[in-house]
Parts: sequence; structure tokens; C-alpha cells
Amino acid sequence: MKTHHYIFLTTALFIILFYDENVGLNLGILGIAYSLLTLFKTPEKNRTKTFLILLVTSVLSSIAFAWYGDFPSLLAVVISLLLLSYRSKNRRMKTLLLIPVFVVNCFTFICRFFNFDSWIPKTNTSGLWQKTLAFILIPLILISIFFGIYSAGSDHFASVFSDYELDLNFWQLLAITILGFFIAFNFWNYSVEKLIYKQNHILENEFTEKDKIQKPTYSFLDLNSERMSGVISLFCLNVLLLVFIFTFNYEQFIEVPKTTIQLGEETHERVNVVILSIIMAILVIMLYFKGGFNFDKKAGPLKILAKIWILLNVILIVSASVKNTEYIMNMGLTYKKMGVYAFLTLSLIGLILTFIKIQGKKTNAYLINSMSWFFYGTILVCSYINWGGIITSQNMKRKDFAVNYHLTSINFSQKYLLKYAEDKGNSQLKKDILERVKNERSETLLSKILYYETIQK
Repeated sequence: MKTHHYIFLTTALFIILFYDENVGLNLGILGIAYSLLTLFKTPEKNRTKTFLILLVTSVLSSIAFAWYGDFPSLLAVVISLLLLSYRSKNRRMKTLLLIPVFVVNCFTFICRFFNFDSWIPKTNTSGLWQKTLAFILIPLILISIFFGIYSAGSDHFASVFSDYELDLNFWQLLAITILGFFIAFNFWNYSVEKLIYKQNHILENEFTEKDKIQKPTYSFLDLNSERMSGVISLFCLNVLLLVFIFTFNYEQFIEVPKTTIQLGEETHERVNVVILSIIMAILVIMLYFKGGFNFDKKAGPLKILAKIWILLNVILIVSASVKNTEYIMNMGLTYKKMGVYAFLTLSLIGLILTFIKIQGKKTNAYLINSMSWFFYGTILVCSYINWGGIITSQNMKRKDFAVNYHLTSINFSQKYLLKYAEDKGNSQLKKDILERVKNERSETLLSKILYYETIQK
């Protein structure tokens, strides 16, 4: 099939799946369809290991959305499919360039649509497809658009057709058709501007020979002064961080115990400080090791101090993790506390990658490229696992289990709450849960969230 066949096929599929429906199972089906069609359309040379992994994550993300229908799984589906489409055509382009490519194509959609020669192939034969497009589809689309416009502007014009009853929501159909075509067109027929192509070398993981030349970063500092400035700065920062770690741990583990509310407030404040500190630490190291110092034989002390600073920041992460664990033991699990672990884990990964960057003499782009994949992986983990179920199952073991909070604020906890209601003989709680489940299961087939279909009454 040609590109325009894929565009019209997936537009038709979008209309069938979403007309007069809410978002649910239909988006999962659409995501799987896009994934499989991309596999068929992608030439063999572009079916790299990365492409195949993205194919699997796209299908799994689509299944996850069909199962949960929440925002993390929606984000996973969108990002996975965009990456899959991007990799199917550009196996050597850096992933981060997907962002400007996506933005540019959204803004240039109208211009690219009317450039028919670029996406509808020329042919010398007058086949059935040409006649259908020219004699039926194009006139029908134009008539439909202007009929809607004229009907909105004239009651008498609209009343001409009022005697005919047609169970069709014209405006919804038009909106879904336009949205479906917009998505399909940009997915199958996106373009990468030359200006973006030229920026690909900036995101390379390895230094070029030109970058290895020793030269000062700033005109007002010579190389020796800049190197010594880095040594003094990192030495002072290491001393400062040592003092902070001491006071940080003293306040957390030795000082007079706080109330649970104070403990919660202080834990979140300190974790935020730790994460900000680590981000700043990585940025400072990127500043000093963005070029020539990676290959400077006299930069040994600078590298050692940078690695010590990384190690001290790892200790800081461990301290914050221990405190968050204590907070959970005192107050129970919540989304926010699990998010703290996620951010601390990403911070630790960032420090490890920074160490690899220094040791392996990698560019700053290596750090950014690598972290972008870890952020993507975090989104996948958030979408594939029922974290609400985990939170509820763990908190159920506590004596101060807040039933109403988990019923109203924790997603996908119904299975565990039903078990809790049966164990405690709480008929009202069971009735409330089943009522919520009944409302979710009342949706039409394509709008269903599969999770609720698995709950036994």
C-alpha cells in the first residue's frame, strides 16, 4: 500500500472506533492497528533492535490503555507511537529531535495537505480510485462542510431537510473525521526539515576530533585559570556538601522526633532540596566537562573531585530514600510518596550516567539522550502497573486504613476494597464499590475500560 492508502484506512478506522463513543477500548485497538501497520510499512533495513522494542512497547501501551484508560497509559501510547513512527523512517536521527519534528508538522499540516503531489502519487491511468476520489469523495466532503456552515446560518435552509430523520450527529462526525485525518496524515506523512536534520550532529554521544582540541571556554579566562577555577569550585562544593549531609542526617535521624504532619512536610521539602541539588550538581559537571577538559591530561584532580561529588550526592539520595521509607511506615503509601522514590531513582541514574560520561569521555548530549530513554521507561512503568492496587493492598494491613480516601482518591483499588469489605462485613462499602463498577461497565463495548470487566460481583 502507498502512503495515502494508510492515511485513508486509519482515518476510516478512527471514525468507526470513535464516532458516538467515549475513549476506552477503542484507543487501545487503534494503537495496536497503528503499530502493526507501521511494522508492515517499515522497510527491512529500518527494522532495527530499537524499532522492534518500540513496536513491543507500543502494543503493550495500547493494551495498558484498553485495560486502565488513565492518563499515564495515554501518555505511554502517544509517546510510543510517535517514537515508533519516527524510528520507522529515521534510524540514525536522535530521539530528542522528535519534539521539533512533531511541532513543525502540526503547524505545517494545512500547507502539506494541499500539496497533493507530495502524498498522492501521480498516475497516467484513470483507475477506479481516481474516479472515486474526483467524482464522489472530494465533492461529498465539500458539500458536507458547506452544508454544515449554511445550516448554522439559516434556519430556513436547515428546515428544508428537517422532514428527513437521520440518526447522525453531523458535527461530531465532522470533528472526528478531521481529527482522525489530522492524526493519520501527520503519522504517515510527516517530514523532517533540513534545518532539523542539520542539528543531528549536535546530539552525538562521542566527541569529534575538533572538540578534543584544548582551548579556553571563555575569552576572559585562559585554560590554566579555568582548570584551577574548576578544582577550587569542586573542592569547596565537596566540603559544603559534606557539611550539608551531616546536618541533613542529624535533623532527620537524631533530632527530637516530629509529629507525623511535621514529618510529612519536612520530608517533602528536603526531598525537593535533594533533587534540586542533584540536578544542579549534574549541570555544574556538564559545564566543566562539556569539551576539552575530558581529554586534558592535567585535569586529573578536577575529574577526581567531580567523582567524589557524585559519590556524596549518592549518599544524599540514600539518606532521602531512608527518610521517605520511614515516612511511609508512619503514614502509609500514597502516590506522592511513590513518586518520591521514582524521582530519587531517576536522580541516581542521572548521577551514574554522569560518572560514565566523565569516565568514558562522552558528550553532554550522551547524558541528555540517555536520560530521555529512562524518562520514557518511567512512563511505561507507570502505565503498565496498577500502582493504585499496590497502594491499597499495602495500606489495608494498617490499623488506621482510611477506607473513604482509597475509595475516592486511589485509582483501580476496587478489587482490593471489595475483598476488604467482605472480610470486614461492610455491606455499605461493598454496595458503594459495586455501584461505581456498574457505572463504568454500563459503557458501550468500544468505550469500556477492561479493568472493570474483570471485577466479580
